[in-house]
Amino acid sequence: MNIVATEMITLGDISWDMILGGFALFLFGIKFMGDGLKNVAGHKLREYIDKYTSNPLMAVLVGIVVTIVVQSSSAATAITIGLVRAGLMKLEQAAGVVVGANIGTTMTAFLIGLKVEQFAMYFVFIGGMIISFGKRKKTRYIGDIILGFGLMFYGLKIMGDSLKMLKDLPAFIEFAKVMSEKPVLGLLAGTVLTGLIQGSAATIGVVQKLYESGAMTLNAAMPFVFGACIGTTVTGVFAAIGGSLAAKRTAGLHTLFNVIAATIGMLFLPFYIQFINWISDLLLIPPMMQIAVVHILFKIVGVIVYLPLLNVMCNFIKKLIPGNEPEQIEINLDDMDAGIAHQMPTAALAIAKQAVLKMSTVVDAAVDKARDFMNTRGGSDEKELVNQTEDLINSIDTKITSYLMSVSKENLNDRDMQDFNLHLQVIKNLERIGDLSVNLVEFFDMVHEDKNDFSDGAKKDVLEMFELFKHMLNTSISIYRDEDYALYSALMEDENYMDLLEYKARQKHFDRMARNECATSVGGSVYCDILGNLERMADHCCNIARCSIESSSSKEAPVLEHH
Repeated sequence: MNIVATEMITLGDISWDMILGGFALFLFGIKFMGDGLKNVAGHKLREYIDKYTSNPLMAVLVGIVVTIVVQSSSAATAITIGLVRAGLMKLEQAAGVVVGANIGTTMTAFLIGLKVEQFAMYFVFIGGMIISFGKRKKTRYIGDIILGFGLMFYGLKIMGDSLKMLKDLPAFIEFAKVMSEKPVLGLLAGTVLTGLIQGSAATIGVVQKLYESGAMTLNAAMPFVFGACIGTTVTGVFAAIGGSLAAKRTAGLHTLFNVIAATIGMLFLPFYIQFINWISDLLLIPPMMQIAVVHILFKIVGVIVYLPLLNVMCNFIKKLIPGNEPEQIEINLDDMDAGIAHQMPTAALAIAKQAVLKMSTVVDAAVDKARDFMNTRGGSDEKELVNQTEDLINSIDTKITSYLMSVSKENLNDRDMQDFNLHLQVIKNLERIGDLSVNLVEFFDMVHEDKNDFSDGAKKDVLEMFELFKHMLNTSISIYRDEDYALYSALMEDENYMDLLEYKARQKHFDRMARNECATSVGGSVYCDILGNLERMADHCCNIARCSIESSSSKEAPVLEHH
């Protein structure tokens, strides 16, 4: 394709407002549609990621689907790294998802190649009507998806109409010529642009428009696409910073895959260009779809080559980023077999109890994350980890409750009925502790967003309550697990001490406010809420212990008094 300027123009002749505004609208549409899709999928999105990634091929398929759902391989990779950081997924599982995400991200370029943009405003209208008149929340989420889809392509259209003028701009003609002669510059440009906007779909959309208008040759466009694949790893690297060793390895694996794929693409660039030209002439593929085909084939071939080497690459990354990972949280609840529930209800209840104990370890981890969030002044990534752990708690709650309800349909004796009620009550108390941990993080985040922190004295009092709560949680779980009712008196003493700590912390807080020593007005307003949440979490520990004792028909239970 020869670039010929029929009429030279200047920078002032180009509608930069339309280019920038259209680009921003395109990015907003992608995000808006992705958020809507995630809201429709709900907490099941992460559940599916974890459930179907034990097999490498299935993990790749999950990566493809999740990336299509969230409309971003960067976001899909960040979610995966978040699960790894939370200890909910192994590196080998994450590797397949990350590889699959690279194929899923080609969907946007394919849709652009189909010129869906000509129908953009119809989608905007339909989405807007659904959002405006939809009664149910899920219906409005569907409206978000459709509206975001329309805005994405409308932004692309108005951006593309103005980008066409670049083909007549002398400076850009020279730049495009240099990129054609030195493809490595196109690779670097694609890497930098995608790294800045953290989205390869947007970069490739720009390339498609430039190529269609004749402002860029295939020789320059293809390295730009390869560079976009490297630039998209930036989000994953950011998501892994400060995270676990496995999270850093996952980000490293993602980066390694894309860098190797881009390098191979550059080495075979002349042959790839000839192949694309041949297939385009043979099938009469229009320009924008040609770039989509470049992107799709590049990613598919990369995955085909990479998939058999997943374990090799994982081992390589482990040597490249050495260290020992802490033991992963075990959340496999496959032991809860419906057949056992029907044939042996007593055994099924024992299995349910083990599942509840697994849930308690996740709740314990959620509390640790909430405490660490305050200590380290956590940001959005750390907050996302807390939310992911809470999603897991809710998922486990739903699964165990459903299993217990299937057991309750059988003919249970008195003892089994007591166990059924006990497990159900413990689940709900644990789930509530998880909710309160999220509340704490919200309060801490409010203070951090205010660019402030608690005073040293205030933080010390909160940390003391955290430590006491952790001890109370372990004690209550011991009472539930081991039926060690002798621990109940000690737990009640801890509860009284927790009440005393809360009272003293409140009084010291009011004294600091009177002396105008509070570091932040936001912190001052939510501090009592934080203390109250911790005290309520301790109450739930007492509830677990009390219902454990009350359910025992074989042992003499002590007199229960809750202070």
